Amino acid sequence: MLRKLYDLVLRLAASRHAGLWLAIVAFVEASVFPIPPDVMLAPMVYARPERAWRLALICTVASVIGGMAGYAIGLFLQPAAVSILTFFGHPHALAEFQAGFAKWGVWVILLKGVTPIPFKLVTIASGLAKFNFGLFVGAAIITRGLRFLIVAALFKKFGPAIQPVIEKRLVLVTVVILVVIVLGVLAAGLLH
Repeated sequence: MLRKLYDLVLRLAASRHAGLWLAIVAFVEASVFPIPPDVMLAPMVYARPERAWRLALICTVASVIGGMAGYAIGLFLQPAAVSILTFFGHPHALAEFQAGFAKWGVWVILLKGVTPIPFKLVTIASGLAKFNFGLFVGAAIITRGLRFLIVAALFKKFGPAIQPVIEKRLVLVTVVILVVIVLGVLAAGLLH
């Protein structure tokens, strides 16, 4: 079934209404859908590199709004939230998120939002934990925006040849992204 969903998302990326479908996939992935929007974003950027930044923005906005929906699921629909987390193989996501937040604070959202960890786990667990909503939204904007800008930039410059490199060196790519986030936060702090 997962392969069928993946193939469907790729077909939608080539459709006439691809931008709308990209927004829908980014929205639902942040709360319940198993396929990340990167699967659509990458071929769309490769096909139309001049639209890379617009497509990354569509992904970011829709993903953040979807993240708010995931947060609401965790906050207001606790039994459904626990069921979703369990379905995706993370029945202890809330406890893990709370432990990570106690140790790292908002960095948990910033770091997990860039990595291949499904964003829905972060959004739903944030709602379950009653994490500060404003801080959650701010972190989601930063982390999702950075992730989709990086995907768009890589596919704009290198096309589909970059995908096997990213998959092979996923840890290195993730570390580089994390360093960029840390430097950005530090720079923002120094500017105040």
